[in-house]
Amino acid sequence: MNCNIKSPLSGIIPPLVTPLSGNDTLDVESLENLIEHLIAGGVHGLFILGTTGEEQSLSYRLRQQMIKETCRINNGRLPVLACITDTSIVESTNLAKMAADCGVAAVVSAAPYYFATGQPELVEFYEDLLQDLPLPLFLYNMPSHVKVNFAPGTIRRIAENENVIGFKDSSANIPYFQSVMYAMRERPDFAMLMGPEEVTGECVMLGAHGGINGGANMFPELYVAMYNAAKEGNIARVRHLQSFIMQISTSIYSVGQHGSSYLKGLKCACSLLGVIKDDFVAAPFHKFNAPERARIQQALDALPIENGKLVI
Repeated sequence: MNCNIKSPLSGIIPPLVTPLSGNDTLDVESLENLIEHLIAGGVHGLFILGTTGEEQSLSYRLRQQMIKETCRINNGRLPVLACITDTSIVESTNLAKMAADCGVAAVVSAAPYYFATGQPELVEFYEDLLQDLPLPLFLYNMPSHVKVNFAPGTIRRIAENENVIGFKDSSANIPYFQSVMYAMRERPDFAMLMGPEEVTGECVMLGAHGGINGGANMFPELYVAMYNAAKEGNIARVRHLQSFIMQISTSIYSVGQHGSSYLKGLKCACSLLGVIKDDFVAAPFHKFNAPERARIQQALDALPIENGKLVI
């Protein structure tokens, strides 16, 4: 068992974009720049190959390369979480074993997609998966993409296995998130992490342990400051920082007309800020064209940025 992780894992753990220069080509130089940018920004961990990292659009070879290079660059400075979501338990387990060899601290798994699983089937799936996992596991709730929602009781049942150490929720449903926190109230070591950055501050003030916020790829200091203020109960500071988070959300993430607009906007902004070289998006999607790119630049220009950092 990898010991490079505190329980419960707390703070801001950005879901890294995967820098690409082609459909099956990792831009390692940009990945190095991104990781150093995040560490300098004070984040508490690194989460790779999640929704923001385009896992399902990447080849297994590239997923493995992303894990290897991230662990090499990070060099043990922060805990690394790697997503292993797949419809195949064999592929999930293979990736987890390779991740363990590279020094990943824990793996993350959303429910298998395509055939929608019932709650008893979800329990069975994770009981089977956990038998061969060499690392601790975070459950990942992403109902908009996998069409399955973890019931609070299902999470509690799966987490009877002590190797299940946390939960990331991307439903943006605060009453649901609170119901999971209540169901897990007897597990103080169980990390409760919010995905959508728009509600992370509120959830941390209500007892969540942190956020897996995509915007931290651009401005890690903003999300770390928001987490710290929420943890301290500084409502005025949270409210001030929340205004920047909502400005980012309603401008950079909403330029496109489709479900991919968040990813395209985030990658485009990262490239314009110089965090990564290219905003190449893996097939079946394509990066923004010049008109949308100009709108992202306008959104960035409207923020108080000095020397690549947000003035907060």
